[in-house]
Amino acid sequence: MSKKTPVIAILDIGKTNKKAFLFDEDYNIVYEQTVQLEETIDEDGFPCEDVMKLQDWVKQSYHVMTALGEFEIKALNVSAYGASFVHLDKKGEILTPLYNYLKPYPVELTKQFYRTYGGEQTLSLKTASPVLGSLNSGLQLYRLKKERQNLFTRVHNSLHLPQFITWLITGHAWSDITSIGCHTGLWDFSEKRYHEWVVAEGIDRKFPSLVSSDSALPVQQGNQQLIAGVGLHDSSAALVPYLAQFKEPFLLLSTGTWCISLNPFSKSPLTTEELSNDCLCYMDYKGNPVKASRLFGGNEHEQQTKRMAEHYHAGPDYYKEVDYNPGIVDNLIASSRPISPDKRPSTTQREGGGTGVYQSQFGRRDLSLYKTYEEAYHHLILDIMADQVIATRWVMDKDDHTQRIFVDGGFSNNAVFMNLLAASFADKQVFSASLHQASALGAALAVHSHWNKKETPLNLIQLSAR
Repeated sequence: MSKKTPVIAILDIGKTNKKAFLFDEDYNIVYEQTVQLEETIDEDGFPCEDVMKLQDWVKQSYHVMTALGEFEIKALNVSAYGASFVHLDKKGEILTPLYNYLKPYPVELTKQFYRTYGGEQTLSLKTASPVLGSLNSGLQLYRLKKERQNLFTRVHNSLHLPQFITWLITGHAWSDITSIGCHTGLWDFSEKRYHEWVVAEGIDRKFPSLVSSDSALPVQQGNQQLIAGVGLHDSSAALVPYLAQFKEPFLLLSTGTWCISLNPFSKSPLTTEELSNDCLCYMDYKGNPVKASRLFGGNEHEQQTKRMAEHYHAGPDYYKEVDYNPGIVDNLIASSRPISPDKRPSTTQREGGGTGVYQSQFGRRDLSLYKTYEEAYHHLILDIMADQVIATRWVMDKDDHTQRIFVDGGFSNNAVFMNLLAASFADKQVFSASLHQASALGAALAVHSHWNKKETPLNLIQLSAR
């Protein structure tokens, strides 16, 4: 009988894609499954995750992985999106829908909350959480208590989504700092404990014990003992491979619909000015705050390339064929292209809570002034870059000595974006980072020492200099 391959099972739960992986001891993916689950609606008719379908998929996927004869599952961990709670009663029954963090939050309840606990500015500074409505997941519990008191009293455990997934498999309920500390409004960053409002409202009693995010506990699964991690918020999990591989200070620009600048080496607390410019703090898996800023850059790129495709009668993905042309950039910088005054100015949209809509300067430019798609596209990236540089600089301390900026996600393969970013930060080294399934890999690495006797590989991330 051949020897089974030791592996770690990872469940990676995104808003769109739900994934199950097995990683071997060298962190190669040896099994992968991806599904998309249909949403349902909550009692108010707002779209939300179908928690019952999700529960069934998790249990089925784990059962399938354990039945694969060639692998021996030594450990388990979870990565999942944040700002989402599952509320359980004493019997472990699910009490409410898995509310969507994009669900509008009652205006009067918002005013009541901040008026009671010191005002928006004071509370936001203490909790490193801009005012984001339901995206501040602590306010979801505050709402449940104020609007549905009888239901709130029945809640025995409120689990952020990563910990709910872990509980489904292990039966053990934990809390972890990457979920609690991620723009939830729950954590007092200066005191390193739950904020006083959480205690005053009795919400802390709804949370199970807070466990270190890089810890793992033995769990009995039939005849086998399994090492189980506590689960991580996916943004924090995606940072783990970088922290594992690079010891010198770096800044990570993670690009997608949102372009998020993450500085895990910043030592300065958030300021009022930074909060007003859409900065916040995540928490790394060691419990250290990670200063971050956000720009809705990927969404703006998508909207403007649709406009360009229609104007130039080009395909929706034609921008992928545009090579960087420094001559076009020089001409655009030297020339003055007017901006239409009758459209709204550039503002910032906050996911789930803001009122403005981010639009770059390009959104107010007349496409008929550009001779070619290529010329227009270079100006689009120039305009997005102007805002991106400002957003990224917000997370750099005044005495910042960071020498390297890593870019992952969609823009990391965009030659125009990468060259302009490198030119904008000419005093630093700018790299495209190639990393497959970063959040899942990060969840595996977080518990490396508990299950894997090998050294952590040093080539997990491939860099390409710009």
